Order: sequence, then structure tokens, then C-alpha cells
Amino acid sequence: MPFASLGLEPHLLKGVAALGYSDPTPIQTQAIPHVLEGRDVVGIAQTGTGKTAAFVLPVLQRTPTKRGVKTLIVTPTRELALQIADVVRGASRGTNHRCVTVFGGVGVQPQVERLRRGADVLVACPGRLLDLHSRRVVDLSKVETLVLDEADRMLDMGFWPDVRKILSLVPERRQNLLFSATMDPRVTDIVDSILTDPVRVEVARATTPVERIEQTLYPVVRSQKTDLLVKLLESGDHTRTIVFTRTKHRADRLARQLHRAGVGAAAIHGDRSQNQRQAALESFKSGKVDVLVATDVVARGIDVDEVSHVVNYDMPNTAEDYVHRIGRTARAGASGDAISLLDPDEFDVLKDIEKVLGSIIATADVEGFAYDRGRVVPDPQRTAGPAPKPAHVPGQHKPRPRRSGRRGGRGRAGGRTHLPPQDKSGS
Repeated sequence: MPFASLGLEPHLLKGVAALGYSDPTPIQTQAIPHVLEGRDVVGIAQTGTGKTAAFVLPVLQRTPTKRGVKTLIVTPTRELALQIADVVRGASRGTNHRCVTVFGGVGVQPQVERLRRGADVLVACPGRLLDLHSRRVVDLSKVETLVLDEADRMLDMGFWPDVRKILSLVPERRQNLLFSATMDPRVTDIVDSILTDPVRVEVARATTPVERIEQTLYPVVRSQKTDLLVKLLESGDHTRTIVFTRTKHRADRLARQLHRAGVGAAAIHGDRSQNQRQAALESFKSGKVDVLVATDVVARGIDVDEVSHVVNYDMPNTAEDYVHRIGRTARAGASGDAISLLDPDEFDVLKDIEKVLGSIIATADVEGFAYDRGRVVPDPQRTAGPAPKPAHVPGQHKPRPRRSGRRGGRGRAGGRTHLPPQDKSGS
């Protein structure tokens, strides 16, 4: 089904072509006609399914290019706000739409100046939006369409009180669009309290992201993690690999170490300026660097297609963080690989992760690597144990007891000594 059949006007079809879209994704096919009709819509879809365009394209068609903010898009992170704004600007190329993006962590004055020049589409993070409203810089009294993107994440990050304040600032009569990766009871309560007779569109998934990810443990002492990582990266196709560390300092240090070892890498974390973070992300997206070293704070705002591998240089603090980390690969139906460098001190979090997954993660060695005698290999006969109740992992179905698909223990998992090429047929 072509985009033209969804009711989009010719000027937007030009924007669709400029963005490189060919055929609409399932969430776009389902959502766009209802948004064009002016209905309230609830969209349940994971990141990477094309949900941003599912609301941006029809909203642009319905938004009059007159002075004043007519469409307000609220999203939890700066990275997501910038990515949404990119789609808005790309799709509205050649039109009179003006889009402004506002978020914290950067100076407020440039955003104030852009708002004073006028905009009909405003993409905003909750805190900075309320700050600008308190300064009387932004007027929300003419908003006709309100989009709440990543509603479940806004709840998780504690933004809902701010969102409620924003709701009190926009007209009661408006179109509401809410998109979320999950539909847990908290999101259902929001839908019931805000939306009017909404249409629900949902992209069904045959498998969860975790089930499409080949997960492997590499037992190694902490002092050898960098050397082992370099060995892994040098031995295979490591294009678009995200490496996660627990601390900002370690992210910076590891990026420098990888660079000295001849591996193109950039670091992204909360202490970097917005310009630095955006530059690192663009270098990664464009292929200028193959490896992005990141912390959990910014992990959920990273929206990059065709990430082939995720590496846990440091194991995360929680099982939920593990699932969010490895979910940066296997996007939109594709497969991916997740590798964890496991120090003996990290066995406790491994137990929690395997309980939530309901499966044992296989272990592997890198052939020819001189492992320190202090490393400890997890017992291949261990069991995952019962999943904790309640154990909510966003985007994950109830786990089924099963093994991860590779033979555990000290063996080499089929002789693999490198990062395997990723099957990108589902991208």
C-alpha cells in the first residue's frame, strides 16, 4: 500500500520521498487515516516501527500554518525530541510549517529566540516546556493537537506530574494522540482520563525483542575487559556496535582506549553537552565511527536502526536495564547480538537477569585470548529459577523457561571467536 492511498496530500508525499520512505509500516497504515479524521488515537508500538512518522505526517496535514503553536508533541528525552523534529522538518520541507524543539540541559536563550520567531509545531520535553511557559515565552492556548510520545517512559522517568500541568495549559477541546511501547495499567488509566473515544492501533509482534537477540556471556576479569573487547571488535563485523558502561568516566576512558587501539569510537553520556552528544550520535549514524560507548542515562534516547551488536562492558544494575540495553539491537523485527563481559563480581545481577528472562545465557571464549586465572565461568548446569513476581520488563511478554539457544559452559559456543555478521533482512 503506497503512502498516497492513506490520504496524504501531495506536498507531504514529497516530504515522505525526501525522508527516504517507500511503503508505510503497519503502524503508519493503521494510524494515519484515523489521525487525519481528527480522532483521538492510542498507538501501541515499539521503537523502530515507524511510529514517529505515524503521527507526524497526518498531524502536519491537519496543522494550519498560522501564527501560534497548533501542534504540541511532548516526549521524555532530548534525543527523542531531536529525532522527532528531524522527521517534522524533513516531511514539511517546501511548506510553511515551522518547528521548534525545546529541552533542558542546554542554554535557554537560543530556544527563547526561536520561539519568538514563531512556530506552529512545538516538540518539547516536559520540564523545559513548563519553564518557558512560566517565562511567558510560549503560549499553549491555541494548541489543536497534543501528542504524548513514549507515554510509558514518561511515567517511568517521573514526568507525569509535569505532563498533568501541561494538560491544564492546553485547550480542553483538542485532538489527543498517545503512543507507548506498552499498555500497562498506568497507561490505561491515562488513556481513560485524557482521550475521548480513542481508536486503538497496535503492531502485533510474533516474538519479543529479547527472543530475537542472540545473547552470549564472556567470563573475564575486570582488568582484561578492554583487551577482550578490542579482540572481539577486531575479529568480526562490528559495524554499529553500542557498548554500555556504568559510569561516565569509564565511557570516556573506554572510548579513548578503543581509539588508541584503532577502533573508531565516540562516547555519549549525561555530562556531555547537547552539541557533543548530538555530534557523537551523528558520527555513529553516518558510519564515521563504528562504536558508540554509552551510559544507561542516555541509552533509552538512542534511536538508531541496524545496530548489529550491543556489548555490556559493565553489567547493568538491574535486569530491566539489561533488557533496555540489548533492545537497542533487533529493532523492527530484525535480529541482533548482545554480548556481556562478565566479571566474578557481577554474578548477582546475572542471576536477576536470567530470572527475568526465564533462560540461561550461554557462555563463550575467544580462541587464543590469554585469560587471567582469576576469571570464573558460570556453572553451565545452573537454572534460571522462577521469574520474580511481579517482574515487568517493558515490551517483554511473560518469559518461557528455555535456554538461549547456545550450549553453555566453558565451550566456545560453536567455535565463535568474533562478533558474527548480523542478518539485516528484517530491518
